Amino acid sequence: MYQKWQYWNTASRKWLWILVAVGLLASIPVIVDRVKTESSSKKVEIVFDYRDLTEAASYQAHPQDYLNEQLDRLQQAGVNSMAMYESTLDDFRKAGRVVTYTTQNVADLEKRLSPANENFTYVVFTNKENAEALKPLILRTFTSLGINVKPWSYQGQEGLVVETSPEDAYLKPMQPDPIAMKQLRSKGFFIVPRMSDSLPYNQELTEEMLASFQQNGVKRILFEGDSVKGFTDNEKQHSLAAFAKLLNKYDIGLAAIENLKKPQAGFNRLAYDIHYNVVRLYSLSDKDSMLDVETLADRFALATKDRNIRMLYLNTAPSRSVAEAKVKDSVDNLIHSLDKPGNAVQRMEKKGFELGQAEPFQVVDSSIQRYLKMLVVLGALAFFSIMVSYFVPALTLLVFALGLVGSAGLYVLNSSLMEQGLALLAAISGPTVAMIIAVRTIRIKREQGHELSVGQRLTQTLILYVQTAILSLAAVPFVIALLNSIAYSLVLNQFRGVSLLHILPIFLAAIYIFFYRGVSIREEISKLLRTPITVLWVIALAVIAAAGYYYLTRTGNAGTVSNTELVFRNFLENAFGVRPRNKEFLMAHPLFIAGAFLALKYRKAIYLLIIAAIGQASMVDTFAHIHSPAALSLSRGLLGLGLGLVLGIIAIVVWQVLEGCWKKWSPQLKR
Repeated sequence: MYQKWQYWNTASRKWLWILVAVGLLASIPVIVDRVKTESSSKKVEIVFDYRDLTEAASYQAHPQDYLNEQLDRLQQAGVNSMAMYESTLDDFRKAGRVVTYTTQNVADLEKRLSPANENFTYVVFTNKENAEALKPLILRTFTSLGINVKPWSYQGQEGLVVETSPEDAYLKPMQPDPIAMKQLRSKGFFIVPRMSDSLPYNQELTEEMLASFQQNGVKRILFEGDSVKGFTDNEKQHSLAAFAKLLNKYDIGLAAIENLKKPQAGFNRLAYDIHYNVVRLYSLSDKDSMLDVETLADRFALATKDRNIRMLYLNTAPSRSVAEAKVKDSVDNLIHSLDKPGNAVQRMEKKGFELGQAEPFQVVDSSIQRYLKMLVVLGALAFFSIMVSYFVPALTLLVFALGLVGSAGLYVLNSSLMEQGLALLAAISGPTVAMIIAVRTIRIKREQGHELSVGQRLTQTLILYVQTAILSLAAVPFVIALLNSIAYSLVLNQFRGVSLLHILPIFLAAIYIFFYRGVSIREEISKLLRTPITVLWVIALAVIAAAGYYYLTRTGNAGTVSNTELVFRNFLENAFGVRPRNKEFLMAHPLFIAGAFLALKYRKAIYLLIIAAIGQASMVDTFAHIHSPAALSLSRGLLGLGLGLVLGIIAIVVWQVLEGCWKKWSPQLKR
């Protein structure tokens, strides 16, 4: 019975490979849909923080002249939008639109005693235009909060009495300054409002605000703070759904800020309700705005090309320079990073982007996708079962059967988690199976009994290099097809468990190389346990641990790079138009070629392939970053393979020269 079971498990591998092939074919239309989606939005919106600019202007001798001058310069450089925050009475006061007084101030002005039980805010508009624009706004805001407002005047100037303390009145947010908005629109800027969730949600006021935004050409809003507007009151008022209806009614979308420490609460729900009318935004901090021009230009260009960013948000802040004895800001630096020849705007346009109001991706989702994904699921499970078969053949069919049952159950409970789980299994299986087959091929060639010539070894190595890369990349269509959702592209949903992809293929390749040598695994483990631990072993393990730690710290979005490496990365980007991964073409791929070439002659050289497995896993990992265009990820992987091939052949040539020298001179050294 056991032998029969073993037979069926071994025989099933052929059918599992057929399922993998079927899954790959089924993924092609899904991949085509994703590529079409990614190419549907090419407009880039460059947004400047208007509050930052007005603050920088306030440190100048002639603030208004400075503000107007910088607005014109920013527009000429490519900045096409201004971000405007919700305004407060304090903002209107600083802008010179109103003058505010306390109850005591008014009593002093009118030369009377101040009421003993009154602490109100008295507001005077500085001219008729300000009164016409701001009076209705202030009235609606405070009365909606239950704060009484009544008319007042001072020396013939119209005003209001807000029956709350100035400290409280200054905190109440209103819609962005309509006067400033009108001025910016007259200069040709688009407006990107920033909304907060600081006040109780009011559907009537919110609709009034969005209607005003639509009249001013607003297409997208940003949220300020830790939550979206309406989130706090959602349980009581279902305010998120109500807000989403208004956004759809006025055709206004959202901007998702990249790399927030914590997602803004309620954003994903709101994005879903507005049918993902969302674009990704890269925000440059005021501190980073002081970086050198070339670095800033690289950041902007790479954000649009590599990460599907369609909005660039620029901040600045005034700072005191003791060395120059003046207050300065980074506006000049930002302008030069955009308009200096060869910098951000030119580089973006060279890649097919154009400046304009950012547009969401038009999702291409063929009706047949649902059925094709079922075949992709079968293929992914088959791929994983094949990987298991190389380690524990008796479990092959059982793993496949359990995978089918588990996937069906998980689909009912959480389809997203099911897709992510299968994508991760396929991503791990591809490079692992590829490395195992490479190791098996090398062992078979070496054990055939006759020594291969240098030319034959090189030919076999190159064939193996291409074969292994193809098998590793066979995992990619499964990852793309299973995670083909706009929510992943916008990083509203993230591919969890990717860190396992960095480790497991390397670990499993090492297990196979150490313990699966055609003899009993039990004997291999027993032999290892009986091996004396020497100082050399301890040193080797310490080196491996240090290398592993360094590898993990450098892997993923949290990795850090030195200034020297940044220069090298920029060189690669400028030279090839896309930057291959250093660990692939500088280390892993050349090591694979050199290791395979040597292992065909020297048995212990096979251990080099453990490190080479990093390159195979890294190629698949590139596609696990769903927010990066699939075509660009493919270009990056192929370029890494090409450069790694060149360096690998160079390594073989160097080895052959050194080996020749050793053979020639070593006999003489022994005399």
